[in-house]
Amino acid sequence: MKRKMSYKKLWKLLIDRDMKRTDLRKNAGISSSSLAKLGKDENVTTDVLLRICDSLDVELNEIAETVPCEEASAEVRSDAGRSGTRLRQ
Repeated sequence: MKRKMSYKKLWKLLIDRDMKRTDLRKNAGISSSSLAKLGKDENVTTDVLLRICDSLDVELNEIAETVPCEEASAEVRSDAGRSGTRLRQ
């Protein structure tokens, strides 16, 4: 099964700490483009993740996790539709 990164834990942590994304960007010294990638659950460098961890004083597993890739699930649903089989959602 394919997996991808999810940063939902990061966004929840920011809410819990009453921080804005721009505060994170400034405190961690990361670029706007890196912040945008995080917002879309896209890949960022390890350096970016470590800067965030340092600025928030947390471990990596407190801001990120791997989850099953939705694209892989969409491909399965698409293939099932072609064969006339329906999948429950």
